[in-house]
Amino acid sequence: MQELKITAINPEMDEAIQKKIDLKTKPLGALGTLEKIAFKVSRIQQSTGPQLINPAILVCAGDHGITQENVSPFPQEVTFQMVMNFLGGGAAINVFCRQHNIKLLVADTGVNFDFETNKQLLDYKIRKGTRNFAIEPAMTRLECEAAMINGANIIEQLNIEGTNIVGFGEMGIGNTTSATALLCKFAHLTPHQATGAGTGLDEEGIRHKAEVIEKALSHHKNIKAPIDILATFGGYEIATICGAILKAAELKMTILSDGFIATSALIAAHAMHPEILHYCLFAHQSNEQGHKLMLKHLNADPILHLEMRLGEGTGSAVVYPLVQSAVHFMNEMSSFDDAGVSNKD
Repeated sequence: MQELKITAINPEMDEAIQKKIDLKTKPLGALGTLEKIAFKVSRIQQSTGPQLINPAILVCAGDHGITQENVSPFPQEVTFQMVMNFLGGGAAINVFCRQHNIKLLVADTGVNFDFETNKQLLDYKIRKGTRNFAIEPAMTRLECEAAMINGANIIEQLNIEGTNIVGFGEMGIGNTTSATALLCKFAHLTPHQATGAGTGLDEEGIRHKAEVIEKALSHHKNIKAPIDILATFGGYEIATICGAILKAAELKMTILSDGFIATSALIAAHAMHPEILHYCLFAHQSNEQGHKLMLKHLNADPILHLEMRLGEGTGSAVVYPLVQSAVHFMNEMSSFDDAGVSNKD
């Protein structure tokens, strides 16, 4: 992947942005988190009149060789079946994107299935599923880099079409195991601390999953570089999202970070380029065990906590109208002077 130019945001406009927020017809801070959202979007766009243009959510799907270790109660074929559901418009992410007029893109990054050509499905398949990282790296470094480049190319095209706010979702049986391993490696946590139920494991299943991850971490204990960690424990969908996040930050888009799997891509991207956090809004805190730990690792403050743990980008889609509200009040709400309302001394 070519060298990216991801920069911290220039603070020169911070005072003007905050002043505009503070002089709206309300007590200071009275719109709470909406004010923080308005400030951040304005700061990303370096404007006191921010705009949300052509919002999009990219859902990436891929299968995982780690399922050979019985870490999921669902069979692998659920991945391609859910992709078909996305294409048919019947999944939760379809519903929420339709509701909020968000463009939805679905990409096959490594599903263990031969899809018929479908103009609704982006074909970025690297391989029919990753390898079993309990035994060997999930991806080669070249495969991981290819997936990241694919993600960057998708974002570049969206940017050409005018999109300036983007979220990410995923589908892949076994990917909570990959995400947990990435969390453990990047945040220096133990599998016992980080492992959750995923798609519905019981206590014994969670214990087994943690043991599988612990053995895999020990087996690959000498892996150090962020790209190699991602290649070893990640998935094609996670690597694609990682590359997409990095490109979106380079292009100064607002990034809506979703739940556990999407955030595992983000912590990998963060390890490569910490400046990406300047461009991220954290949509929600997932009910998956490790997501709270990911947010703590990134020092991130989620907007919502709705006890969701579905993935697919659903948290980002649900939070989008709140981001709209923040931008609308910034642009349309009167100031004290505009409205002829007396401000406090």
